[in-house]
Amino acid sequence: MNKILSRRALLRAGGLGLVGTAGGAALANLAAAGPETAPSRAQATPGPGAMPGTTGEVDHSRNGFNPTDILTDFDYGRVSTLPDGQTLREYELVAMDKTIEVAPGIDYPAWVYNGRMPGPTLRATEGDRLRVHFTNSSSHPHTVHFHGIHPYEMDGVPGAGPGLIQTGQSFTYEFEAEPFGLHLYHCHAFPLARHIAKGLYGTFIVDPKEGWPAVDQELVMVMNGIDIDFDDENDFYAVNTIPFHYQNHPIPIRVGEKIRIFLVNLLEFDPINSFHLHANFFHYYPTGTSLVPSEYTDIIMQAQAQRGILEFSYKYPGLFMFHAHKTEFAELGWAGNFQVRE
Repeated sequence: MNKILSRRALLRAGGLGLVGTAGGAALANLAAAGPETAPSRAQATPGPGAMPGTTGEVDHSRNGFNPTDILTDFDYGRVSTLPDGQTLREYELVAMDKTIEVAPGIDYPAWVYNGRMPGPTLRATEGDRLRVHFTNSSSHPHTVHFHGIHPYEMDGVPGAGPGLIQTGQSFTYEFEAEPFGLHLYHCHAFPLARHIAKGLYGTFIVDPKEGWPAVDQELVMVMNGIDIDFDDENDFYAVNTIPFHYQNHPIPIRVGEKIRIFLVNLLEFDPINSFHLHANFFHYYPTGTSLVPSEYTDIIMQAQAQRGILEFSYKYPGLFMFHAHKTEFAELGWAGNFQVRE
């Protein structure tokens, strides 16, 4: 079977400019029905920063989330104090099947936590007691596996503790938040690649007891991809799911502001991803488990589930790009801009 709707076919067709209302419907039909004649009216649509981009806008209200909001949306849970004085944080995670418009006119049958892709950014302080109340409202068995240190029974893998949580069932994962750093969570049901690729993942931040050094803005960026025809090759690439969102909606910052990015790579089917910052350098803290940066650079690479913290300030105003330095990823959606003002 020929892969009509492939990343290379899209690039040969002239980029993502074809993805408007009619073009998106045609591509969605290809994804659903299999090989047909590819649309021929493709034209690249340069966006800010002269990268190709999509025509039109996805319906964020229908999706139930907006990538701009995901940048700064931290879930600290319901906070109380245990009898011994330890802080208790309780979170609700619900796995569900949900159709997401990933590009204008293209719907994707995702599996998600709490109706969004990526799932909520859970945030705690080192040493807190966490209770994550998980309910599976999806049509498939799922789990929640946290990166960090916890008992075997709380590992969220088949055979450990409750194992797979079946449709309609619930389980509470309970453990202490450690070590401090930038972590993640995801479903660990099999086939693992499919459960991750379809959207069951999110960011898990454990702040140091003394807190991070002060910055002006903190942003969460989850690098991911979309395989819309389920052939184990990504057709779109993005940060926080929607291709080119931050190109069409640049992230506003000011000259001299100190920015901290929590960067997580949850790209499936491609072995490595990258982040490149234009006209600037950043301090990089791998996994965020040390307060001392490992390097001062303008580009880093991450394999799947690797993550790190980036800190930087801009010296000059202007519209500055950030993107994957794998050109194919950038041209198929993993590109954005910072709008730096005085």
